[in-house]
Amino acid sequence: MTPVNGTTIAIQSPSSHDLQIYGIVVTIVLCFIVFGGVKMINRVAPAFLIPVLFSLVCIYLGILLAKEDHPTEGITGLSLKTIKENWSSDYQKTNDAGIPDPNGSVTWNFNSLVGLFFPAVTGIMAGSNRSSSLRDTQRSIPVGTLSATLVTSIMYLISVIMFGAIATREKLLTDRLLSATVAWPFPSLIKIGIILSTMGAALQSLTGAPRLLAAIANDDILPILNYFKVADGSEPHVATLFTAFLCIGCVIIGNLDLITPTVTMFFLLCYSGVNLSCFLLDLLDAPSWRPRWKFHHWSLSLLGALLCVVIMFLISWSFTVVSLALASLIYKYVSIKGKAGDWGDGFKSAYFQLALRSLRSLGANQVHPKNWYPIPLVFCRPWGKLPENVPCHPKLADFANCMKKKGRGMTIFVSILDGDYHECAEDAKTACKQLSTYIEYKNCEGVAEIVVAPNMSVGFRGIVQTMGLGNLKPNIVVMRYPEIWRRENLTDIPATFVGIINDCIVANKAVVIVKGLDEWPNVYQKQYEEDADAEGLKADVKKFLYDLRMHAEVFVITMKWDVQVDSGSPQDESLDAFTSANQRIVDYLTEMKARAEREGTSLMADGKPVVVNEKQVEKFLYTTLKLNSIILRYSRMAAVVLVSLPPPPLSHPAYFYMEYMDLLLENIPRILIVRGYRRDVVTLFT
Repeated sequence: MTPVNGTTIAIQSPSSHDLQIYGIVVTIVLCFIVFGGVKMINRVAPAFLIPVLFSLVCIYLGILLAKEDHPTEGITGLSLKTIKENWSSDYQKTNDAGIPDPNGSVTWNFNSLVGLFFPAVTGIMAGSNRSSSLRDTQRSIPVGTLSATLVTSIMYLISVIMFGAIATREKLLTDRLLSATVAWPFPSLIKIGIILSTMGAALQSLTGAPRLLAAIANDDILPILNYFKVADGSEPHVATLFTAFLCIGCVIIGNLDLITPTVTMFFLLCYSGVNLSCFLLDLLDAPSWRPRWKFHHWSLSLLGALLCVVIMFLISWSFTVVSLALASLIYKYVSIKGKAGDWGDGFKSAYFQLALRSLRSLGANQVHPKNWYPIPLVFCRPWGKLPENVPCHPKLADFANCMKKKGRGMTIFVSILDGDYHECAEDAKTACKQLSTYIEYKNCEGVAEIVVAPNMSVGFRGIVQTMGLGNLKPNIVVMRYPEIWRRENLTDIPATFVGIINDCIVANKAVVIVKGLDEWPNVYQKQYEEDADAEGLKADVKKFLYDLRMHAEVFVITMKWDVQVDSGSPQDESLDAFTSANQRIVDYLTEMKARAEREGTSLMADGKPVVVNEKQVEKFLYTTLKLNSIILRYSRMAAVVLVSLPPPPLSHPAYFYMEYMDLLLENIPRILIVRGYRRDVVTLFT
């Protein structure tokens, strides 16, 4: 006996154990039908559909012909008064079996009833779930899905209104088979129709769910689902067996009222994902998005996705948060472990459009110092030997990463292959893939580019002119110093090296040249020095650095520009190098003069005429020696030394410039040679 609205009424409920046994047996029978394949399912489908249609006809006839208290009490016939009395809400508590009970443990409200009812409308996706079995999916799915939506929506609305107008509230709450009670002329047929309708819905789920699972597995979206893969045209038996075990587990629970809200969450999450995908593809106008159904707008998809999420929160906000978090984790897992399929990624399209709009908004005007970011262009292998499987010196990649704040930003790693493009195109693709893999391994945020050119000079000149788009162009060229040129007698390097520096200057690119990469310190090594300084200049520099919010110790050193060599000074360490460099320059100049006299031309070097002022060359050598001695005296123990890169003198041969640079770097294990591009890239204002 159950009290309902103050009235004690007897409500019959079958044993839950009997229902569990029946449910397990029916699930096993349906599994055998599904194992028979699509043809078997299509043969038995009419056996489920026809009785259901007859049941609907009997129900609607019974509603239209029903009279007051006929055949049982509580039936009023179609009555406006009855529908008014039933219009307002009066939610009841139920026990675990779903029977109204004032002391029941389950409390119902509008939100929970939405979760309970929603699975009843998910059958409209049956065609989509079995798309692989359809002859013309592009036509059948939109027509079939929309027709099913329209028909079922009308039927549900009519049923709600009719049942609300034909019986009292007590009858609606207590008669669990009211549709059979009012049916005419065969009330017993309704019970058969309910059973067959339930079995048909179960058959549909056992047919569609395994195919969805197998399709996901075949797309390699989740590697953990590889066990469910099937060949084209084969039945997903493993997925069907797995689905059957899940269904049996739900049957054992014994109360579908507790399961359906959970099922609703997954359906809503699926529908919101479909709507979101359509919204992104339509809004971004992807070229591959060409739906045959023309009556579509991105706003409808967005509205559908938002409605799904809102309904999820209405049903259970805590479960919704967990579901969205789980979906995000699956998406992240797929992004990391999954393989790219033919279906692509809607978010990637969104990122692409966002990048294009951001690039256009940057324009081509000069970037304000406050908005300046370093975009290094790392010249990976201009000179120096590395193992074949290492496309870039590891410490050069680390250094480029350190140039960006917290490692964020874009770095372009480039390498040049000498040769003809048509002959080396495949080698370039392989090298680019190898370099990209190495960048990812080094955790550098950047891209790889391989350029095929007749020689390094031509290749770099093309890179420095064309690399990048708009204001998103590299502004700093990073490369290693060619320490091997004299050791291995590579006489073509001086002209190439000087040409690269001149190209950077002309293109307004900053230059950072790194010497001593093999001895480069790691990020944990720091070195501090002590020195005398000029107090006034020191104070100015410290103030400037403070305004720029940079942390550094300042030492100011006064250097006398004379050509005298102090006995016992660090200059002595480089005297031999100075003497050798001077002699090599004299020999090179003598050979140039002899060639010019022999050929009857002006002095020529690197294929162009030069004018050499021997006193100026001597001054360059002494100046370089003096600077080298100052560095050795005050910065010998520094972890790294930074000096400004002197521009190559216009009238000096490239060979002379390399001699100056070698002398400047003599006995200094690690040094950065830096040249800016004559623009402010920091600001005093926050």
